[in-house]
Amino acid sequence: MAEWNAYYHNEDEDEEQEEGEQSGEYYKLTGRDSLVFLVDASREMFVKGEDGEPSNFDMTMEAVRSVYTSKIISSDRDLVALVFYGTEQSKNPKDSFKHVYVYHDLDEPGAKRVQDVDALRGEKGAQLAAETMGSGETSLGDALWCCANLYSDIKLRLSHKRLMIFTCRDEPHGGDSVKDRQARTKASDLKETGVVIDLMHLMKPGGFDVARFFCDVVSPPEDESELGLQMEPCGKLEDLKKRVRAKEQKKRTMARLNLILGEGLNVAVGLYATAVKATKPGSIKLYRETNEQVRSKTRTFHTQTGSLLLPSEIKKAQIYGKKMIVLERDEVDTIKRFDDPGLLLIGFKPMEKLKLHHHIRPAIFIYPEENEIKGSACLFSALLTKCREKNVFALCRCISRRNYPPRFVALVPQKEEMDEGRVQITPPGFNAFSLPYADDLRTLDPPQCPRASQPQVDMMKQIVSKLRFKYRSEAFENPVIQQHYRNLEALALDMVAPEETDDLIMPKVEQIDQRLGPLVQDFKDLVYPAYYNPDNKPAAKRKTADSGGGAEKKPKVEVSEDELKARVQNGTLGKLTVSVLKEACKQFGIRTTGTKKQELIDAVTGHLGS
Repeated sequence: MAEWNAYYHNEDEDEEQEEGEQSGEYYKLTGRDSLVFLVDASREMFVKGEDGEPSNFDMTMEAVRSVYTSKIISSDRDLVALVFYGTEQSKNPKDSFKHVYVYHDLDEPGAKRVQDVDALRGEKGAQLAAETMGSGETSLGDALWCCANLYSDIKLRLSHKRLMIFTCRDEPHGGDSVKDRQARTKASDLKETGVVIDLMHLMKPGGFDVARFFCDVVSPPEDESELGLQMEPCGKLEDLKKRVRAKEQKKRTMARLNLILGEGLNVAVGLYATAVKATKPGSIKLYRETNEQVRSKTRTFHTQTGSLLLPSEIKKAQIYGKKMIVLERDEVDTIKRFDDPGLLLIGFKPMEKLKLHHHIRPAIFIYPEENEIKGSACLFSALLTKCREKNVFALCRCISRRNYPPRFVALVPQKEEMDEGRVQITPPGFNAFSLPYADDLRTLDPPQCPRASQPQVDMMKQIVSKLRFKYRSEAFENPVIQQHYRNLEALALDMVAPEETDDLIMPKVEQIDQRLGPLVQDFKDLVYPAYYNPDNKPAAKRKTADSGGGAEKKPKVEVSEDELKARVQNGTLGKLTVSVLKEACKQFGIRTTGTKKQELIDAVTGHLGS
C-alpha cells in the first residue's frame, strides 16, 4: 500500500502551474489557440520599397516566422496555418476553391514549417513563390470560406480562433460588387462562429483606405486600446511585428471562478497571471530508431503474485499510533476536498493592514467575465470603485481549482491608467495577493553592523540618483535561456552556428564610470579611510630593518593648504597619516592639544574653518 499523503501533489509545483505554466492539463481545461495567416499573393505585394527596403511580402514572411518561432517556445500546442489568396495555382482540400493556396494546414508549429517560411524570404523566396503559386485573380470570399473549412476540420477544443489578413490593396476585387458582397457575407459567417478577423494592412502608394472595403470585413476592436492599431498602415517591419504580436498574444485565463459576495450573490471573474518565471522546457524522451516521442505508461503489480492490480484494488494507508489506517481512493479525495472552487468574501480591511512582507508570490489579476454571469462587470466595477474610495482591500478565501488547498488572498483595487495617446496601460481590476500562513512568518536575528554616518549616506544618495533609470522587465532577458533556444533553433533548422545572444544583465561599466566620475573614489575614501581595519585588530608592528638596526625614515610629505581645505570639505582628512598631519601642523603653525590622530584632525579643521 502507498502512503495516502503521497497522493498529494507538491503545492509549489501546483502554484507554478496555476500561475500560467503551459501543460497538457492546462490545454485540456482552457483549449488551444488557433491562428490563420491569410496573405495576399498579388503582384503588388512583391514590389520592393524605396532605397532597397523589403517588399510587403518579405515583411509579412518575417512576421509569420517570428510568430512561428515564438509559438514553438511559448505555446507549442497552439495551431497555426498559412494560406495565400490571389494566386494562380490552387491547393486546398479537394481543390474546391480557385486561386487559394493552403501552404500550411492548421496544425502545431515546428521546425519544418519555419524552414518552409524561410524559403519564401528574400529574392529567392519571391522567385520560389512565383514558381510555386504565382499571382492570379482574387476572391477573398473563397479564401475566407477555405479558412472556415480549416477550422471546421479541427476536432480539438479551441479557446480562441483568430484570422489575420495581410494585404496592401484596399480594394482587392477592383470594385467588383458581387465579389465584395460575397466576401462580406463570408466574413460575417466567420465572425458568428467566433472567429476574430484582424487586418494587417501594409503601406502602398497613395495610402490605404480601410473604409473602402475592409471596415465591413474585420472584427471590431475588443477594447479601446486597440483602436489605434487599425488606422495607419504598416510601413516598417518592426511596426508590423509589434502589431502582429499585440494581436496574436491572447490573454488566457488561468481559471474562471465565482466571487461570492453573499448568499445568492455571485460575480464571475477570470484569473490572469501577471508574472511567470521563465524556465527551460523539460526533456522529452525519444525512441532511438524512429525518433518518435516515447509515451510512458505506469502499471502496478502485486509483489507476491505478480498479478496486475486494477485502480480499484489499490488502497492508501497511513500509520497513526502504530496502527495502519487504510483508506479508499474516494476517501482520500474527500479528505483533500475542502470546498468547491471559488472566491469567498470574508470582509474588508484598511490598506494600512497590508504589509510589504505579506507579498510572498506574484499577484494574480482578477477581471470580470460578463459572458459567464450577466451583470458581473457592473457589480465588479461598483465594488472596485468603492474599495478605492474607502481605501480598503477585500479579504477572501480562494480555492482556485478542485481539490486545491484554500488560501487567504487580499484583493487590492487597481485603477485604470491611460497614456498620452489614450491607450490603456493598466487595466482596472483587483490584484490578488496570497497572504502568508502563521508559520510562514519567522523572526530573524540580523547581524549587527556599524551604521553609516550622515556624510556617507548623502554621498551614496548622489551615486544612486546618477545610476537611476526606468526599469522594464522585458529589457533584461535571461541569457542562459536565450542561448538554450538559440542552440535548439540552430539544431532544428540545420544552421551552421547558433545566433549570438547579448547578455543584457551585465553592467555597462563605461557608461557607469562616465555617469559617476570621481564619486566612486570619493565614496571609497569616505567609507574606507587609510586607518580602516575591518577586523578591528591592532595593526602589526613594523619590523626593524636588517641594516642599521633601526627603521628606515621616510621622506617628509608636504601638503598644501588648498589640498587640506578640499579634504576638510570632502570629509577625507582622516585618510592622511599621523605623521603627515603633524608635519602640516608644524608647517602652518597650528597648535594642537595632543598627538592623537583625532586631535590633530580637530586642530586642522578648526584652524582652516577659522
